[in-house]
Amino acid sequence: MNKDIQAYNDAQSATEREICNVLSVEINRSLPEEESKIWHAHPVWFINGNPIAGYSKLKAGIRLMFWSGADFDEQNLQLGTGKFKDASVTYTSVEQISTDDLARWIEKSKKIQWDYKNIVKMKGVLRRLI
Repeated sequence: MNKDIQAYNDAQSATEREICNVLSVEINRSLPEEESKIWHAHPVWFINGNPIAGYSKLKAGIRLMFWSGADFDEQNLQLGTGKFKDASVTYTSVEQISTDDLARWIEKSKKIQWDYKNIVKMKGVLRRLI
């Protein structure tokens, strides 16, 4: 595991740390060769430099986000607001995490991608990659 992501996880409360550890292990299992790092202060995984999945601590819990998740057609993911194509779920306990759902969402993130990597160059316009 990326040492910076492990340090992020270790800095959380016991419950949050447990959630973060499960998420990072499962994401790494599904994206073993992909880049992962702390990006904008949160753990994020990338495919060819494009952000795919990540999580962050919010007051409400640990939010798992998929940058292109709005197109996954998944009932348990909350759609983001605005012009982006993100969707997320927030966890307050490790028991809420369905590893089957998580694996399915990660597989979809490999097949459904919007070009966030070049969003600045494209002046805020998103284009579908896959």
